[in-house]
Amino acid sequence: MSQPPRKAESLYSDIFLPEETKAIRKEVRAFCDEVLAPVAHRLNTTPEAKENFARAEFEAMAKAGIYEIPYAADVGGRGLEYPTLATLTVLEELAYYSPSLASALYDGQAILVGKTLERAPAHIRNHYLPKLIKGEFVGCFATSEPNASTDLSVKSMETTATKVDGGYLVNGIKRWITNSPVGDLILVLCKTGETLTMLAADMHQPGVTVSAPDLKMGNHVQLTADITFKDVFVADDHVVGPKEGSGLRTAISALVLGRMGIGAVGVAMAQSAFDFSSHYMTQRKVFGQELARMQHWQYKFAEYATQLEMARSLYQKAAIRFDKEGGADIEAAMAKVVGSRLACDMARDAIQVCGAYGFVKTLSGPGKNFPLESIYRDAKIGEIYEGANEIQSWVIARHIFGREYTG
Repeated sequence: MSQPPRKAESLYSDIFLPEETKAIRKEVRAFCDEVLAPVAHRLNTTPEAKENFARAEFEAMAKAGIYEIPYAADVGGRGLEYPTLATLTVLEELAYYSPSLASALYDGQAILVGKTLERAPAHIRNHYLPKLIKGEFVGCFATSEPNASTDLSVKSMETTATKVDGGYLVNGIKRWITNSPVGDLILVLCKTGETLTMLAADMHQPGVTVSAPDLKMGNHVQLTADITFKDVFVADDHVVGPKEGSGLRTAISALVLGRMGIGAVGVAMAQSAFDFSSHYMTQRKVFGQELARMQHWQYKFAEYATQLEMARSLYQKAAIRFDKEGGADIEAAMAKVVGSRLACDMARDAIQVCGAYGFVKTLSGPGKNFPLESIYRDAKIGEIYEGANEIQSWVIARHIFGREYTG
């Protein structure tokens, strides 16, 4: 189907954004219109398989300089004044066409892996970040396990890193690890005695085994799989953090940024569903009048337009605060909850108003593709991963009442 008009251009204003961020949005939108729009339906509806990894799109993003945007100039990045704001803007633009590509190849690659490497010791940072920016490797960020995901405590963690001469031997299983079927470098959170440590490991060395990709309800571009480590050696100088035992803080620092990213991806999905369905409502007649004339839907979509404005402003505020002050925990939690919930609600009502044209993936007779069913499938995971929304609500409550009451 032809792309409907972007309603955000008339309903939303970038008036508060820095000029550098506006320029990034324009640059990345042009890339997405040219590169992602023609293949979005295939990306969003093709089941997970190693051979279906979006390699061409990954390489195109690197060639276009999109991986330069989050980072400092000394490692080959753009050196922007507001890099987090620019990074989340990129995510929104990518996710407008393919949320699972945005999640895997930008949230996973550029935020979780890249931003962790950015704060790593200098020899790790300066070696790996230039390669990431050029698209020379695919990275993985491994915290979750079969029995540990939301709870990343030492008590729950089962993957161990045992000290040996010159480094560590890693043993255990990590689960739900983005990009693992095609990964080259993995940042893996391990138990080191009574503490947690983040290590950088080569996924091609002996002892690393990756399962076939998980078959999920949605987010097909985001390949996830189990990784089994059996006596995998990691050298002492590949501790990703200031020292052994700093792994939880290292992981959480990246996940806070990732939660802002999920908020931005949620806004993109909601905006895409809003654009398609609101345009459809002006074209489709029921009982002799366009759906857009029905007051129920007028009010419903007025409310969604308002929620989109609020959700977008929230993730942007989180990003700006992080860029200026180095932290935005409460805004990150709010942005994730609001953005991911809006994506689910908007997709559901978009399908409802579009009826069968919302429910269908491909209308075989005329050979037309439709986007809403994949948005609906892809939206749900936003309320679950990188810290379930219930945990984010607890984070917000902790800011309200304090640890004395919330723990």
